[in-house]
Amino acid sequence: MKKVLVSLFLILSVILAACGSGNGAEGGEGSSGSGDQIVMRAGTGANQEHSTYLGLEKFKEIVEEKSDGSIEVEVYHSGQLGDDREMAEAVQLGSQEVVVASDANLSPFVSEVNVLGFPFLFPTREVAHEVLDGEAGQAILDKFDEKNMVGLAYWENGFRNITNSRQPIESVEDLSGLKLRTMSSDLHIDVFAELGANPTPMAFTELYTGLQQGTVDGQENPNPLIYQQKFHDVQDYLSETRHVYTPYLFLVSKGFYDELSDEHKQIIEEAALEAGEYQREENHKQDQEALESLVEEGIEVNEVSEEVRNEMQTIIEPLLEDYSQEIGEDIVNQIYEAVEEAS
Repeated sequence: MKKVLVSLFLILSVILAACGSGNGAEGGEGSSGSGDQIVMRAGTGANQEHSTYLGLEKFKEIVEEKSDGSIEVEVYHSGQLGDDREMAEAVQLGSQEVVVASDANLSPFVSEVNVLGFPFLFPTREVAHEVLDGEAGQAILDKFDEKNMVGLAYWENGFRNITNSRQPIESVEDLSGLKLRTMSSDLHIDVFAELGANPTPMAFTELYTGLQQGTVDGQENPNPLIYQQKFHDVQDYLSETRHVYTPYLFLVSKGFYDELSDEHKQIIEEAALEAGEYQREENHKQDQEALESLVEEGIEVNEVSEEVRNEMQTIIEPLLEDYSQEIGEDIVNQIYEAVEEAS
């Protein structure tokens, strides 16, 4: 009889334990918190001085304040969680909650994003903002939903310029044979190859060493990144080509996002936009300050003429037509029409 009672007690204990463990799947919200606490890990490849990191700090401040601390945001800079592509993969898989990444590094996930990297597409940052924040920009963000990511906002990296250790870029011929680091984007690689350079994909986190050791002659990035990463220490010339305006995309893991309450979703969506406005203005300020600082540090700066920029555009036009067909002419035309309207 005693053995029977003990057996019944053990069975009852197992049943009660099983009932108690159902909390995790049904009652929990988010992917990283314990109890009611939600933890979001947000990463950028830029360092802690860059506007993107400052923007993520602003995002953290807004989210934690509006959620009364029920959502905690951990911010990582300088590729601490990986480069753009690695972080995007982590967000896609759900092992990271947020990434702010350059459009070109996201093209392997959503090919339509390539249109944003078309050289000389946006004449000014104001036009870029209006297009990206409108229906045309949203149509591209929506494509990330199919890749288990949710696109919430466009932030700003800015207009890209070329630095190198060989000579100023004053003509298309000056690009001939130049070993130029690019992002791992077929579009960027093909564009610079068409212009006569020797494009060399390389992770941003490895770029300073690559320039220092002569693995590549030069690179192309917006001024704040050039200055803050101290590329001027290992580069002699900066040529203001302003060949591409690069946005950052603010992406959230879809698995994480779908588990949030409507209230928490709204907080994160609003914070991504509000922090994005702050980041854009900070980036614009940093762009102007960086150019002044680069000149003071002794790098030789030259402005590439409109005539040379037009020549570059003419050379790559057939290539962009091919890419337009691959991307889908509907989305490309939608972006072009939005640019024309905004201009």
